[in-house]
Amino acid sequence: MIAQRPPLTPGTSPAPRPAYDQAAADLIASLEADPWGRVRPSVYETARVLSFLPDLAGTAQRIDWLLDGQHPDGSFGEGPAPHRLLPTLSAAEALLRLLVVSPAPDLPLARTAAAVARALSVIPALAGAGPAPDTAAIQILIPELTARIDDLLASAGDHLPGSSGWPCARLGPLPGFDPALPRRVGAKAAARGALPFKLRHTFEGIARHCEGALVPAVTGLVGSSPAATAAAGALSPRPADRSAAVSLLSTIAARYGGLFPEAAPIRTFERLWSAAALARTGLPAAAADTALTWALADRHPEGVRGAPDLAPDADDTAMTVLLCAQLGQPWSPEALARFDNGAYYDCYLGEDTSSITANAHALHAWTHWLNTPDALGHPAARAAPIERLRDWLLGRQQPEGHWGDKWHASPYYATSRTVTALASIPRAPRIEAALQAAGRWMRDSQRADGSWGVWSGTAEETAYAASVILLAAGTAGPSPRMRTQLAAAARFLDEAGADPLHHHPALWHDKTLYAPQAMIDAEILATRETLRRLRIGPQTAY
Repeated sequence: MIAQRPPLTPGTSPAPRPAYDQAAADLIASLEADPWGRVRPSVYETARVLSFLPDLAGTAQRIDWLLDGQHPDGSFGEGPAPHRLLPTLSAAEALLRLLVVSPAPDLPLARTAAAVARALSVIPALAGAGPAPDTAAIQILIPELTARIDDLLASAGDHLPGSSGWPCARLGPLPGFDPALPRRVGAKAAARGALPFKLRHTFEGIARHCEGALVPAVTGLVGSSPAATAAAGALSPRPADRSAAVSLLSTIAARYGGLFPEAAPIRTFERLWSAAALARTGLPAAAADTALTWALADRHPEGVRGAPDLAPDADDTAMTVLLCAQLGQPWSPEALARFDNGAYYDCYLGEDTSSITANAHALHAWTHWLNTPDALGHPAARAAPIERLRDWLLGRQQPEGHWGDKWHASPYYATSRTVTALASIPRAPRIEAALQAAGRWMRDSQRADGSWGVWSGTAEETAYAASVILLAAGTAGPSPRMRTQLAAAARFLDEAGADPLHHHPALWHDKTLYAPQAMIDAEILATRETLRRLRIGPQTAY
């Protein structure tokens, strides 16, 4: 029982702070009340559901939302051009399919055809705008959508309902993408007789190259993805799968205004990370009890899953270890062992590219656990990979002083996570040098309005940057110049916090960009409270 545990000294508020405590408690309570997660609808996912299940209730609403969200240049989605390529392909394919294959009676033909033409015309420029981002299965999803669009264009011939000046030129293979890869991946799965678990989340990318038993049964959201679920429901040879997909997707559509997020539900991921951020500055007792209940429920010897039908991963496992230690109920990091490849931790089994932040989280979790009574005499403590993770992270710092990562578009996020981990172990000369280099890079990259940001100044990235400057300063505390910069950051954060309509730009990587809003709010709240305690910046209420 929670009530029988020892006092939660490490992660609870050390003294009454009514404004912060109330804000933290409200955020935790909002997460407890929401079984799905605070993320915005995704152009990519919504368009995939529209394409695979055009008869799902709410189609007209989804069409209008897509058409209303098209940018003046014809593209869709958030971020710079390379990030908009995949959502633009997804929206173009879905709208084109409606025109060619299954036009609804109330489909605005001329508007839809014009939107498709504009999207197709901008795709070559998006594809040539720079390197593709390291997002989930992008090397599969982009050539698959390109091929589906070209197949539809071929079947449309010389006429498309509602169009003038048709036909559009076929896209052909886009540079940097192998058009045969989706088919090869499907063939490889067929040869082994089973779909690899890691492909469930992006199943829609190989769905038409899978048959029979390779199509996942829809017993829940396939890969915690609306798009993958729609593909499985549409193509499964089992009639019950289509009914199940329609039922599940209807439930999600009701939560997200008829639209679909990048992944669902993100409850575990969102709750763990938000609570761990707030625990840095202390949680009020009731909120700490709620957070501990989440962490205890998520623990599993094979690791923690960020969402129900995703594979267990080192990132969420490490965050659970960290949160349990923060809240005074340690859980041994032994569950991380299955992700250890001998040099660092794979984020999940079968990973193709390593994650800086997953290993930073693992190091941070280990150091927190090693400082708990649970670690005394524990066999795992003797095998703690502190030096190995430290060296691996230090070896990946960029010459300018920052780190980058595949799970986030911004180096401010990866640098904050890595500096937090390195600052949790003794500051030997190599570590001190790395922290000072990171601090200098942060100080030198602040914008004129007091913010930080990779594309534009954001409250999220400003919170990360402020934490790096404070950690790099160490026990000496921030210098006068640092305090001036941090005061400007505090004013920027206060202004963002005072705006109830503040929009957090999507910076996180899944298949496309997304913004886990509660987690971002938690990071900002924790940073604002830290600055307030140091008497830096305006001392305004939350």
